[in-house]
Amino acid sequence: MKLKLMLILPLLVMKIYNATAQNTKATISGLIKDKTSKTTLPYINVILKTANDQKILAGTVTNEEGRFNIPSVPSGNYILEVTSMGYKTKSQKVFVGTLSDFLDLNTIDIEEDINTLSEVVVTSKTSEVSTKMDKKVFSVSDNITQSGGSVLQSLQSLSGITLHDGKVQLRGNDKVMVLIDGKQTALTGFGNQSGLDNIPASAIEKIEIINNPSAKFDANGNAGIINIIYKKNKQEGFNGKFGISSGYGALWERKANLPTIRPQYQMTPKMNPSLSLNYRKEKINAYVQADYLYTETLNKNEFATRTYDDGTVINQQTVRNRNTHFTTLKSGIDWNYDDQNSFSFSGLFGSEKIIDNGDEPFFNQDYSQRLRLWSFLEDELKTTVMASASYEHKFKQPGHKLNAGINYTYHREDEKYFFTNTLPNSVGQDSFKLLSDEKVIDINFDYIKPLKYGRFETGFKFRNREIPTNMQFFPGENSPIDANAGGWANYKEIIPALYSNYIFETNKVEAELGIRLEYVKLQYDVNPDHPTYKSDGYNYTEPFPNVRFGYKINDKNKITAFYNRRVDRPAEVDIRIFPKYDDAEIIKVGNPALRPQFTNAFEVGYKKTMSKGYFTSSLYYRIINGTIARIATTVPGSTLIYNVFQNAGKSSSIGAEAIYSQEVNSWYSFNINGNLYQNTIDAFSVTNLYPIPSIYNGERQQMISGNLKWNNTLQFDKTLKGQVSLIYLAPDIIPQGKIDSRFSVDLGIKKIVQKGKGEIFLNATDIFNTLVIQKEIKGEGFNYTSKDYYETQVIRFGYSYKF
Repeated sequence: MKLKLMLILPLLVMKIYNATAQNTKATISGLIKDKTSKTTLPYINVILKTANDQKILAGTVTNEEGRFNIPSVPSGNYILEVTSMGYKTKSQKVFVGTLSDFLDLNTIDIEEDINTLSEVVVTSKTSEVSTKMDKKVFSVSDNITQSGGSVLQSLQSLSGITLHDGKVQLRGNDKVMVLIDGKQTALTGFGNQSGLDNIPASAIEKIEIINNPSAKFDANGNAGIINIIYKKNKQEGFNGKFGISSGYGALWERKANLPTIRPQYQMTPKMNPSLSLNYRKEKINAYVQADYLYTETLNKNEFATRTYDDGTVINQQTVRNRNTHFTTLKSGIDWNYDDQNSFSFSGLFGSEKIIDNGDEPFFNQDYSQRLRLWSFLEDELKTTVMASASYEHKFKQPGHKLNAGINYTYHREDEKYFFTNTLPNSVGQDSFKLLSDEKVIDINFDYIKPLKYGRFETGFKFRNREIPTNMQFFPGENSPIDANAGGWANYKEIIPALYSNYIFETNKVEAELGIRLEYVKLQYDVNPDHPTYKSDGYNYTEPFPNVRFGYKINDKNKITAFYNRRVDRPAEVDIRIFPKYDDAEIIKVGNPALRPQFTNAFEVGYKKTMSKGYFTSSLYYRIINGTIARIATTVPGSTLIYNVFQNAGKSSSIGAEAIYSQEVNSWYSFNINGNLYQNTIDAFSVTNLYPIPSIYNGERQQMISGNLKWNNTLQFDKTLKGQVSLIYLAPDIIPQGKIDSRFSVDLGIKKIVQKGKGEIFLNATDIFNTLVIQKEIKGEGFNYTSKDYYETQVIRFGYSYKF
């Protein structure tokens, strides 16, 4: 009997082992890097084929960290194939055994294909087809129609983005947080957008648009995040790039000036030389990026008519001729101390010099009498200095890391205005001077732990921000300036925040659950002699959750759902107590009693990947409490209008967005983006305290609006490419009124020369000169209409060379 058991037992064990082996499946993972630069590569195609008959078993793309993950692979022999346009195909044998549930292939290096000339084009397309629907990535070099311009101009042709009053809007909302290399800086604004029109696009590698940010990001910006990535070369040894571009704007006069003022700018010159240098050797990478942007611009050319209930009518024009000198210098060093530890140090210097010469004539209803001529000179210098240091520790497990960083920003705003106030019976000389010094320290710690199906992220961030401001007014004879409204104010803000994210991913399901807990304390101290405003502030501790879910129906179809809660804290300029007189009779003032607005956002989406193209669509809904907006009021016995920031109650937006991109054939491809939404502003009542209390009761407003963009790319041959972009913006509501429709057409062409090392371009924006901003505003006791014929038509040309 024992002998029989001894003979049967091995046979039984073998049967059990064989049955188990047949059902064993493993997860294959690895890290894709550039062979030369050793940098990780996102969005690279990875395919697993059976070794005997070359049948495709599974496929995926690397994530943003360059890692790939192929789950549920049965035991056997396979060929792993790594492919990407611009790189040579890499193949290697893979054996999946039965003793391990996970197989880590470590690092796989792939080599660039130097014969590929259309590298930039393909990179942009690959990024847009990323399986992550919460982020769109665009290569700035691929935006031919806006080459040689600013970042703001480059943004306007991207999917989902519109421009209004010099600000970027995502889905019709300008509450957008703008980052530079993943960080908030004074260069682009901590609480609001600024400076985008003066950052040369030549300095930028790519732009990321995130409509539904995770808890890892600051909770500010309910419309989403735009992350601007500066260039940093990845090649080994010493290399660089030099570029020069020029152009002319305001090619002809669209609307003649009113009588008795200086000529408006025409044929305005532009110039943008740029230089980037990089040295990479073993553990060290050092880089420097220098850009200079000089522009002359017809910054504003607005014609407005104000009509009051007592029958008074005032016609005015605001023309602003602007000269801008903007210099940026960014430099840094990356040091890979060893395989587990690395350090990065960087610095940025920015200097923006603005000279505005402007005229504002005011006439009666039939233009028979000039009531006032308000001429001004603005002399402004903005200086930004930023220094950053970061440390990264990589644990033995791929993707397991700890990051720490500190970022210091100093920003000085030195602004002087000089006015000549010409009335029928007098001439006065007025002026004011503003000095503001902003100092910000950001400290952050981030921890990432890969899991069997996804990863866990957690971190801490602390911000200390202080902005002392001093304003001095010097009024002349019969001046509209309120000399008593000057003095000092001090803005102090501290924000400690904790966040955690859990990301779960299988071959069918993607899920993310995160929460950010922020404490904010803001104190705004005001000169006690100010005639209207007193010191104020607020504090809160609030959670900001985010949820994301994705389901892959199959390899080509995917559905997603999002929810997040975000906040928009008033910027310092929004609560600044000092009136601004760049318009003598429509005066902008801040409000220290302004409070944050909170937003709950919901979205569902669908994505279909097609042969040489893709289609994405989404439905979204936003509810905003405490909507921040400027409210215009007057005071009895005066025609002056005061625009003051207020919390205008509740508003909402519901809409649908779709993007369809297709390569029709080898020489033509297109991308069409449509956005249709309904904005609603509920009825509200506010009181403007400056200069004296004035109540405004706003009626409920609702309008269906949207925009349509159609980008066409023509590949004439391997080295010559053209682009045509059409943009239509439908009418939309704004607090107290609406803005009319706008339309423009842009053209561009790019030629690769000198065996791929050189590039020349020529483009023209708003070729039909149709982009005019028209507004209608209705207040208590008055209404006004305006049309702004500012500079939109620009021709640019340039050359760049890589070495």
